[in-house]
Amino acid sequence: MDSQGAVPVSRYVLFFTLAIVGCGIDLWSKSAVFAWLGMPGQNRYYWFVEPYVGFQTSLNEGALFGLGQGYTSVFAVFSVVAALGILYWLFIAKAAHDAVLTTALGLITGGIFGNLYDRLGIWGQAAVRDFILFRYNDQYVWPNFNIADALLVCGAILMLWHSVFASTASKDDEVSRESS
Repeated sequence: MDSQGAVPVSRYVLFFTLAIVGCGIDLWSKSAVFAWLGMPGQNRYYWFVEPYVGFQTSLNEGALFGLGQGYTSVFAVFSVVAALGILYWLFIAKAAHDAVLTTALGLITGGIFGNLYDRLGIWGQAAVRDFILFRYNDQYVWPNFNIADALLVCGAILMLWHSVFASTASKDDEVSRESS
C-alpha cells in the first residue's frame, strides 16, 4: 500500500473546480466574443488600449502559435492523452497530495478541455477560437489566444515555479535529516 494514503477529498474539489470553472469561463468568453465581433475576416476589433491590446476573432487549426495547421484531430488526441495522464498522476499515483501541483494541473486541465471542445468541432467548426490580441504596430503581433491558452500557460508557470521551489525545499529537508 502507498505510504501517502488516500488523496484528500479537498484535492478532488480543488482540481475539478479549477478545471470545470476554467473551462466554463473559456467557453463562455469564446461564445460571447464571437457572437459580438463575428467570425474572422470581418476585420472587426475592440480595443482596450488602441492599437496594443484588444479583441479580434481568429481560428487556429493547429497548436501553439499556429504551428501544425490542419492537424486538429492529432492535437485532439494529444489533449485526451494529456488529460488522462494528469488524472492518473494526481489521483492514482497520488501526486494530488501536493496542493500547488493540484492547482497547476487543474488550470492546465481546464485549458485542455476548453481547447478540446473547439478542436472536436462541437461549436460548429474544428478549430480553436482565439480572440485576445496583443500587438505593437503591425510589425510585432503576438498570435491571438484565448482563456484556455492563458490557463495552460499559468498552470505551466506554476508547475515550473513549484519544481524549482519544491525541489529546493525537499533538498533542504533531506540535508537536515542527514545531519540529525
